[in-house]
Formats: sequence, structure tokens, C-alpha cells
Amino acid sequence: MKILVMGGTRFVGRPLVARLQAQGHALTLFTRGKNPVPAGVEHLCGDRSSDEGLSALQGRSFDVIVDSSGRKQEDSSRVVAITGAPSHRFVYVSSAGVYADSEQWPLDESSPTDPQSRHAGKADTESWLRKEGIPFTSFRPTYIYGPGNYNPVERWFFDRIVHNRPIPLPGDGSTITQLGHVEDLAEAMARCIEVDAAANRIYNCSGKQGISFRGLIRAAAVACGRDPDGLELRSFNPSDLDPKARKAFPLRLNHFLTDITRVERELAWQPSFDLAKGLADSYSNDYALNPTAAPDFSSDEALIGA
Repeated sequence: MKILVMGGTRFVGRPLVARLQAQGHALTLFTRGKNPVPAGVEHLCGDRSSDEGLSALQGRSFDVIVDSSGRKQEDSSRVVAITGAPSHRFVYVSSAGVYADSEQWPLDESSPTDPQSRHAGKADTESWLRKEGIPFTSFRPTYIYGPGNYNPVERWFFDRIVHNRPIPLPGDGSTITQLGHVEDLAEAMARCIEVDAAANRIYNCSGKQGISFRGLIRAAAVACGRDPDGLELRSFNPSDLDPKARKAFPLRLNHFLTDITRVERELAWQPSFDLAKGLADSYSNDYALNPTAAPDFSSDEALIGA
């Protein structure tokens, strides 16, 4: 198939493009030209934030469009307005952040969404695709981690562990969160193209289990080769924080757990990484090779004091 990948040279894109190449698809990557493009794929350069920036797509049509970087509905609809709807599938990376807070966990794909969420634009994109009748498959990961992660997820913990810093811990550390490895997400995305039943479906896609904040910190220490019992954990009360200070901790401070039964069943997919294996992969194949040059720990003051 002829596949347009919006992006494809960074975090999620790299393992996804490798899989699509292995499947024999004809790939076109649209990027801003800041990172090298794999051999054997067509490269179009531009800025997707405007119609003019997408001019390289004029006159082109595709069987599949993969959009892992669109945040708002207009980001994706602007592409489709130029290329036309893909004949086979629009594959979209949404976010489990679209869900409203809940008292029942895990959340499934029918759980209410939050129109005030900072990820609401992704839910809007899903609704637009359905309304327009464009066959689509959308993935709602929780936290994605793994080599190449440009979001401060596992690296935030690695920095503090490696530099023997006190580690801020929300409350007693029992809050449950959920992470999914980037390779597993890429596998599900590549697989969905070949599954007809995945058309017009939304999938939660993450690790199989949740983990407490305390457990995550201990698992990160093991990945770094450190004794988890030797860590200095400093508890803070999330309810006492100024709203801006909440951003000093890299994960949301409430439970965040999704049900991945649907993607397991319909795509015959299983995560290949548990958290221990995934954190070890991220540490050895990313952090250890490119440690943070000068970690900034100043934001910790908002959580645990100077």
C-alpha cells in the first residue's frame, strides 16, 4: 500500500516506519527535515501547521495516512483536504488523556471523555473522522515510554536516581498509573492496517498492568542498576499543591489505568514488554548512551522544598 506518515523520524515514528518497511509498503514521510529519513522511503519536507506548509502533498493520494503528531482536529483535516481521504485507513495516535476522571477503573473505550482535557482536540479528531465517514483506527495510549522518548517520563526518574537525589513521591505512593512501551504501540499500529475489523475502532493501547508510583520508582532504580531500598523518597501532599506546581511531577497525580482487552482481542496483539523489561530497555538503549547533561532539579522545590 501507499502510506503517508506524518512525521516518522522521531519517537513513535521510528519503530513504526521500520515495521511498515518490513511489510513491504511504499512509504512517504512528511517531516520538517530536522531528522534523517530512513533509506528506501520518499521524503517530503514542510510544516504541517499551514496549508502552504503542506504544499508538497498537492496532487498526491494515499491508501493509508498515519498521523502520530496531530493534536487538534484541524491538524488532520488540513492534510485530508489536500490529499483526499485515504482509500484504506487513517491511523491516528490519540491519547487516554481524553478520558474524564472516574471512580471506576480501568477505563474502557466507552468511558466518558473530558471536553476540557488538554487532549480534547484528539477526541475531536476521532469524532470528525467518524462524521466524515473516513475509515480510521485510533489508539489511546496512556504514557508511552522507551528509547527516544522526548517527553520527561522515565528520564525524570532516571535523572534523580542516577544523581542520588531525593525523589518526590505523591502521598504514600499508592496511586496507580500505566505505561506502554513504544515498540508495542508501533506493533499494534502496523498490525491494524491488515485487520479489516479494526476499521472505525478506537483502542486503548498500553502495558498489561498498572503500577503504583512507589513501584514505578523501585522498578526504575532496578533498571539503573541501583538498590531500590537505598533510595530517598520524599512524600508530598498533592492536594496542597498550587496547580502550576502539579506539573513538576511528570505523571498525573490521580489513578490512570485503561482496559486493553479490545486491542488484545481484535488485533491478536499482546504487549511484548512488561515494565521491568521496558525500563531496562529504555535505560540501556537510551539514557545510558545519552545521559542528561545537566539535569534541572529546581522544580522539585515546589514539591518537597529546597
